[in-house]
Amino acid sequence: MSLAEIIRQFFQLGPLVSETIAFAIILGIALAVAWIGHSIFKRYLLRWAARTHSNLDDAILNNIRAPIFFLALLFGIYYGIENVSFLQDYSQTFALIFTVSEILVVCFIITRIANVLISWYGEQSDKQGKNVSNHILFILKKVIQVLVFSVTLLAILGVVGIDLSTIVVGLGVGGIAIALALQNILSDLFSAFSIYFDRPFEIGDFIVIGNYSGTVKKVGIRSTRIKLLQGEEMVISNKELLSQPVRNFKKLKRRRILFNLIVDNDTSIEKLKKIPDLIAKVIDKTERAKLDRVHFRQFGTFGLDFEIVYFINTGDYKTYMDIQQHVNYGIYMAFEKEGISMPYPTQKVLLDK
Repeated sequence: MSLAEIIRQFFQLGPLVSETIAFAIILGIALAVAWIGHSIFKRYLLRWAARTHSNLDDAILNNIRAPIFFLALLFGIYYGIENVSFLQDYSQTFALIFTVSEILVVCFIITRIANVLISWYGEQSDKQGKNVSNHILFILKKVIQVLVFSVTLLAILGVVGIDLSTIVVGLGVGGIAIALALQNILSDLFSAFSIYFDRPFEIGDFIVIGNYSGTVKKVGIRSTRIKLLQGEEMVISNKELLSQPVRNFKKLKRRRILFNLIVDNDTSIEKLKKIPDLIAKVIDKTERAKLDRVHFRQFGTFGLDFEIVYFINTGDYKTYMDIQQHVNYGIYMAFEKEGISMPYPTQKVLLDK
């Protein structure tokens, strides 16, 4: 027994009056429930969210509060109309309108939450010192919106009763044609997303790609801009960039340095044996440098070759060159003090008289 019939029998009212009262009661209950839910959101959930360390929950609650209130109002109107007899002939139409409205509200809620999550992720990345491309975030939001709207459209068409098989086939063929036409653009776009999420490098990192080396200045949708050591700016497509090895020196925390020294062939054995200790003392006195080994490597073409290996706890190239310069000065002064000379490349020509 419906609410309208209960009111009609209890109060001895006519059908139209009882149905109108039933509709008003159901709509009032729906409005009361929506108002109570709105009050709970405002007084309790929002206050609770304000006390948390993150502002993510605040943003989500603020964005879904109004749609949920509207959804409760839709339920009230729909179930209230069910009790009106002269509208029964249009019940299927009202059910269809209610279902479509419900799908649209859910779609709106999903897109709002997705936008909040993406914006929050961008803010957190900025706080952590990661330079986030606003273009990437904007494109990501639009891609998610297109996907949600596409699913929503298919759901509405299915509810209306339209056969989706032909539409799906058409979308598939059209999607393949569009993908082939925009192959290069889509490749660069997906490469940009790969750079953004995988993070092989970030803005400000010093990288080496093939024969080019420089600092990353901007990561865009189609290309990445790198300021080379020579001073010019190189623009390279994201697809081409990820198709070759990338050396990121920002990730280098400990650098291994190997270099060779050559001394004269007529250097005495006593001085040769002193060379490892001389070099070790110079490196040990150098800040941020740690010696690994010094060896008399071989008898070279122009002299006697020594191989030196040491480590520094930085990946910065300028710091590395400053330390190497300091080591070179120290070795040169130590050799000069001990009378050890380093030869110039020379050749002897023997003339037959």
